[in-house]
Amino acid sequence: MVARLGSVSRAAEELNLTQPAVSLQIRLLEEAVGAGVLQRVGRGVQLTAAGEILARYAREILQLWIEAGDEVAALKGDLGGTLRIGAITTAEYLIPPILVKFTETRPHVKIYFKVGNREDIIRMLATHEIDLAVMGSPPKELRTNAAEFAKHPMAFVAAPGHPLMRRKRLSLKDLESANLLVRERGAGTRATVESLFKVSGLKFHIGSELSSNEAIKQMAEAGLGVAFLSLHACALELRTGLLAQLPFAGNPIVREWYVVTLADRRLSQAAGLFRDFMVERGAHVIDGAKASPDRRRKAVPALSKSTSGIHPVRKSTNVGD
Repeated sequence: MVARLGSVSRAAEELNLTQPAVSLQIRLLEEAVGAGVLQRVGRGVQLTAAGEILARYAREILQLWIEAGDEVAALKGDLGGTLRIGAITTAEYLIPPILVKFTETRPHVKIYFKVGNREDIIRMLATHEIDLAVMGSPPKELRTNAAEFAKHPMAFVAAPGHPLMRRKRLSLKDLESANLLVRERGAGTRATVESLFKVSGLKFHIGSELSSNEAIKQMAEAGLGVAFLSLHACALELRTGLLAQLPFAGNPIVREWYVVTLADRRLSQAAGLFRDFMVERGAHVIDGAKASPDRRRKAVPALSKSTSGIHPVRKSTNVGD
C-alpha cells in the first residue's frame, strides 16, 4: 500500500490505521530482512531495491493465498472468492449491469471494482492489483489474452442547437476549427479521436481538455463545444435530446470492448467464470440495460461488494477513459 501510494500517511489513511502504526510495521519489516525497504524522494517515498523484491514476493504470496482459498471452497462445492476487476472510465457505464447479472447466481462472490484511465488500468493489471481489465484495445506493453465481448460505438456529439447541427454538408474537416471537448492524455477516447484526425491528414486542435465524461457532457449540453464520447457514456443524454450526434458519414465509429487478462497469470475460479460470462453474455446484458427505462443516476465508479452489501471503493487518483 505504501509503495503504491508513495506515502506512509496516505497508506495509513487508506488502511484506517494511524501513521505511527504503519511506520512501526515498516521498521519491524526492515529489521527482519536486514535492509531498508523505503527511501524518501522529495515529499514522498519509494521502494529500495530490497523493497522491490519484497513487494514482488508479497504480491505472489497474497495471490497464492487467494487461489488456495478458492480451491478449498471448490472442494466444498462453494463458489466464492473475490473478483478483482478494473475498467477504463467509460466502461463504468456498462460493467455494473453485467456484475449484477453475474452475481445473481453467484451471491458469495465478492466484487472489487476499480475505475481509472487506460494507463491506470494497465498498471493495476501489471502489478496484479486486478485480475481482469475491461478496455477498448489490449495493451501492447504486456503479454495478455484478450477477448472481444461487445461493440463500442463512439461519436462526435453536441447540443441540438449547436451551429454545426444546421449544416447540410458536414465532414471531419469542419471540426478542425470547432471547440473540441476531449479527455486527458492517456484516456482511450482521446487516443481514438487523435488517431481519427491523424489518419485523415487533419489538424487536431483541442478546445478544452477535461478529466471526466460528466464534465464533458455538461459543457457540450451548454453549447460550449463538440464532444467526442463513447455512446455508452452519453446514451441517456441522446435519448432525452440533451445531446445529438453530428450528422456526417462515419459518425459514429465502432470499435470493440475487450476483457483482458495477463497471459502468464493463472485466473481464480471467480475471475475465469466472469471472463467467460462476459464473452458469452456481456453484449446481451448491455443491450438489455440500454433498453431499460431511463433513470438519471451516476454510474458507480468503484464498488466493493460483499454478501452484506455494496460499498464504495476509492477511485484512482487519475481518472480517465
